[in-house]
Amino acid sequence: MNENSYAIRTELSGEFKKVLERVKSEFLKQGFGVLTEINVSDVLKKKMNIDYKDKYVILGICNPKFAYDLLRQEKEIGLVLPCNVIVYESGKGKIIVSALNPETALDIFNDKNGKIEGIKCDAREKIVEAVKNLKNEEENGK
Repeated sequence: MNENSYAIRTELSGEFKKVLERVKSEFLKQGFGVLTEINVSDVLKKKMNIDYKDKYVILGICNPKFAYDLLRQEKEIGLVLPCNVIVYESGKGKIIVSALNPETALDIFNDKNGKIEGIKCDAREKIVEAVKNLKNEEENGK
């Protein structure tokens, strides 16, 4: 697993559909549901008649408790909800799973009372755990 300012990321091996299902399952274990699933190839074909050959899926995930707590602090937070997780083939025989770092996404909001800070840290912790578990499962042969 690696991290930068905007993403929490890992590389996995395996068949794309199976990895995608593992991703959904692991985020569910951390309290996140998948609200949206966008198959980029299908959308580009349907909307623009473009044959995008790469497997690339955008998942819109949401932890209802975090979302509720955040919305109680700032109504405009809906602009960055749900949190996106992308799953795509790297072209090097690997599948990349990359989640938006909620700390970065939420830094744009003025946290007057300090309540957003704790929520975004908790959300980041759960996302990191999901991504680490995906990598650990693979390394342990599950």
